[in-house]
Amino acid sequence: MSTIREQGGPAVELVRRLSRSTTTMLLCVVLAGSVALGIASSGSFFEGPSIRVFLQYLATPILIGLAQMVALCVGQLNLAVGALGGFTACLMGVLMADQGVPAPVAVLVGLVTATAVGLVTGLIIVATQINGFIVTLATMTILLGAQYRLTGTRTIDGYSSALRDLGRSAPLNIPLVFVTAIVVAVLLAGFMYRSVAGRRLLAAGGNPLAARLSGISTDRQIVAAHTLSGLLIGVAAVVATASLPGVNRSVGGDWLLPSFAAPIIGGVALTGGSIAVFGTVLAAFVTRLIDAARAQFSLDPSWVNLLIGLVVLGTVAGGRLHQTRLERTGGGGGTASPPPDSGQQPPAVLPQPGGAR
Repeated sequence: MSTIREQGGPAVELVRRLSRSTTTMLLCVVLAGSVALGIASSGSFFEGPSIRVFLQYLATPILIGLAQMVALCVGQLNLAVGALGGFTACLMGVLMADQGVPAPVAVLVGLVTATAVGLVTGLIIVATQINGFIVTLATMTILLGAQYRLTGTRTIDGYSSALRDLGRSAPLNIPLVFVTAIVVAVLLAGFMYRSVAGRRLLAAGGNPLAARLSGISTDRQIVAAHTLSGLLIGVAAVVATASLPGVNRSVGGDWLLPSFAAPIIGGVALTGGSIAVFGTVLAAFVTRLIDAARAQFSLDPSWVNLLIGLVVLGTVAGGRLHQTRLERTGGGGGTASPPPDSGQQPPAVLPQPGGAR
C-alpha cells in the first residue's frame, strides 16, 4: 500500500490540490454556467453576435477587478474605482467632443489623469496616515462632483469615430477591448509574480513589519499600489468609452461592487500580501454570466447585486472560518503564507540594504 501511494503520490497530490483550488472551482462554474445559458437560450448564447457582446462588456469588469486587486494586495481599499473611471471617461469624452482633441491625445490625457489621481491618493494616505478607506471615500466624493461638473445632465456621444471603431472591432467575434483586458491581465501577472517591484508590493502587504526590517519601504509600496490601480482604472475608462454609445454622469456608478467581487471571489485576501490574477479574471466572468442570466430570464437588475453581494459575503466568511480553523489546529500561528490551493501568490520578503519608512 505504501508503495502504491508513493508511486501515485505526485499525481494524487496534484489532483487533490486542483480539486480544492479556487481557480479550478471558478473555471468549473464558468463552464457549467456557459452550458446552462446555452441550453436556456436554445443555443443562441454560443452564436457569434452573442459571444461578441458578452466578451465586449466583460472587459471592463476584468480591468476594474484587477485595479481593486492591486490595492488589496497591500492591505488597502479603493472606494474611488467607479468615480475615477467615470470621471476619466467623461473627461476624454469632453476633450474629444467639445474641444476637438484627437482621440490618441485624449486617451493619453485620460490615462495620465487617472494615474496621477492614484498617485496623489497614495501620497495623501502616507502623508496623513489616515486610513485608505476614508481617503478613497473622500476622493470618490470629489470625483463624482467633478464628473457632474463636466457633463451635467447631458450624454456626450460626439467623440472620435476611431475610438468607437476600436470598441466595436471584433475579429473572429473576439472584441479587441476584451483582448486588451486579457493582455493587461497577463502583463500585470508578469509584473507581480516575476518583477522585484511586484514582489515588494506583496511583501509590504503580507507582513509590513518584516518588509520594513528587510529594507522595503511600506509607504512607497502603498503609493505604488494606488498609482498602478489608477492606471488600470484609466485603461478601464478607455475601454468603457470605446464600448459605450456615449458617456454621462452615470458611467462608473455601478463599478464599485464588481471591482470588489472579482478579486475577493477570485481568492485575494483582504488582509493583503496575495494576488490571484487568473482567479480575478474568472470571477469577473462569473459575475458577467450572472448578468447575462438576468437578461436571459428578464429578472430585476437588483437581483444581480443581491446575488453577487451574497457570494462576496459568503467568500469572505468562508475564508475567515478557514483561517480560524487553521489557527485552532496550530497551523495559523503568526503570519502564514496562503495554502497552495488558494490560488493566491504568497507574500515575499526581499532583503535589501538600508532602512525603510
